Amino acid sequence: MNSSNPTRVLRAAQAIKGSHAARKRTQLVRIVAAQLDQIAPGTVRVAVAPLIVNDQRRTWVDLIGADGRAVATSREQCRAAHGLLSRAFPDADWTTPRVYDARTGALVVNTLAAPAELGLDTAQAAR
Repeated sequence: MNSSNPTRVLRAAQAIKGSHAARKRTQLVRIVAAQLDQIAPGTVRVAVAPLIVNDQRRTWVDLIGADGRAVATSREQCRAAHGLLSRAFPDADWTTPRVYDARTGALVVNTLAAPAELGLDTAQAAR
């Protein structure tokens, strides 16, 4: 039976759509990296962690350079970096610790492991 509606998506159309998405993603990564460098020169990674201090929610932001050390920053710079990332990733769950790598554009959950000597893993299993 002949039908005017194609039953499969053309591969060329999929390739063009993928190319456009990749170009937009690359441009976003480049722009965010440039803006982070303007906020605090030398910033390569941004670590964001939610905290509760005196029963109030706070956000800890750490700007990290290529050598793995914290970049000397002010409160305004940290606030600007967090604002930039929250606008760039509006769907991200900022109630969990996250790390953004400006070189790759990856925003990942920061899973900090406790040392085994503390016995925290077994303490949670015992509860």
